[in-house]
Amino acid sequence: MRIVTTVRFTGRMDELIWDAVRASRGWLDAANGTGDAELTCRILKLTEEAGEAAGAWIGVLGQNPRKGVTHRREDVAAELADVAFTALVAIESLGLDARAVVSSCAAKVRDRASS
Repeated sequence: MRIVTTVRFTGRMDELIWDAVRASRGWLDAANGTGDAELTCRILKLTEEAGEAAGAWIGVLGQNPRKGVTHRREDVAAELADVAFTALVAIESLGLDARAVVSSCAAKVRDRASS
């Protein structure tokens, strides 16, 4: 199990996230190329990560009687963070600015929630 540490949000942390997204994309581009098959794999990676989050939640609930409780909420949060980070890398891999895409999405959700 992974241990999640609490990090206070700062502008510096924000830059760390976006720098890590760009670095991950660059690393994947250099290692695997940028063709449609590779982009497909990066998008499908989201499904794999979401499955890990679902598995962790099942572990929190102890839904599998053979295994019992195997995870904590912090494990689920870490898996959900993997999903979010993987999505950001996939957006950047499409040649788009993930920060702009996420900002636009947040504004849309905020507007919907306030109407």
